[in-house]
Amino acid sequence: MRVAIRHFIRTSLLLGSMILLVPIASGAELAPDAPQTYVVRSGDTLWDIAGRFLRDPWLWPEVWQANPGVGDPDLIYPGDVLELTMVGGEPRIRARRGAGPRVVRLTPHVRSSPLSEAVPTIRISSIGPFLTRPYVADAQDIKRAPYVVGFPDEHLIAGVGDSIYVRRITTNTQTAFQILRPGDELRDPDSNELLGYEAVFVADAQLERIGDPAKLKVVSMERQVSIGDRVIPGDAERRLENFFPHPAPEGLRGRIISVLNGVSQIGPYDVVVINRGTRDGIEPGHVFETYIGGTKERDMVKSGAHDPNWRGPGPLSSEFWFGSDYEKKGWRADEPDSNAPFPLHMDFRRNNQKYFKPFEQSGVLMVFRSFERVSFGVILKASHFINVGDWIASPPS
Repeated sequence: MRVAIRHFIRTSLLLGSMILLVPIASGAELAPDAPQTYVVRSGDTLWDIAGRFLRDPWLWPEVWQANPGVGDPDLIYPGDVLELTMVGGEPRIRARRGAGPRVVRLTPHVRSSPLSEAVPTIRISSIGPFLTRPYVADAQDIKRAPYVVGFPDEHLIAGVGDSIYVRRITTNTQTAFQILRPGDELRDPDSNELLGYEAVFVADAQLERIGDPAKLKVVSMERQVSIGDRVIPGDAERRLENFFPHPAPEGLRGRIISVLNGVSQIGPYDVVVINRGTRDGIEPGHVFETYIGGTKERDMVKSGAHDPNWRGPGPLSSEFWFGSDYEKKGWRADEPDSNAPFPLHMDFRRNNQKYFKPFEQSGVLMVFRSFERVSFGVILKASHFINVGDWIASPPS
């Protein structure tokens, strides 16, 4: 795992440093309290470090400068001193490393890691289980997949070390399998299109005998295996994805359609599913901003639920007027026109007891795994509670 983390950090930071070889105008703005220097500490992540220096941490590749002539110049290690400078009016950050060995204060602890281990982009522990598990299944694939049909010893469920019978495995070219349990449908909230099924990981199994049914042995599990669970080829060699935060395609919008692990109100480092995938150009590392609002709310005054006892005509009997500019377009005061643009005609005419709540930014989300029609993302920042159904949009350019 440490090798994998080091590899994806080296790859992603190398990509970030290569961007700086092209003369561009950086859009990165410094955070209000950006330090001139920062000493990297054990437990830091690159996302957290970037947030110390930049208002928008995903713009880190635009300001990072690698140190040529230093071993692993694109990696950041505990003990490195990051220095902020201005070059041509644009912020630049580079690491200063001393010639001697790093001085590390040793204290008792349970878990240890090599001093040479680079800081990860984000807290891998938050999404590690989701990087190697196929948690979204296509509707047709899940129907066609082999399934658990029974057990040799007439069990109702199976655990580690137990054997299971599975329909239609007729070749031994694949010996490692994963067992999934089809979960809730994932539908697009706007079009109602079926995007796939949230597939819950159950167990890993090894092939013992091909056939119909075939015989498999459960070698590890998170849940007990039941009849009807689906069986797909395992992906034991797949580890961490190489990703690095960068803005999602300009103008792209979407919705949060599910949250994992039974959470109702979504906060930092919760994992969510969005209704955008590879067919929309989404890839691991894409960053979205999340928004609350856009919902139709009750107008407590116009509906009569709140009456301040105003004198004279009140909002229950009055029309709103938008000025002479609208007269130029053919719309007249107190005469709502069916051709008027939303929300003039729909929202502000007499006795309208609803209004649309304005959008407000609520957080930042980063995609870490993408499928054709959906993607998994991790919430990196939340200023409000985030909920299923909330909107996401690419950061403003």
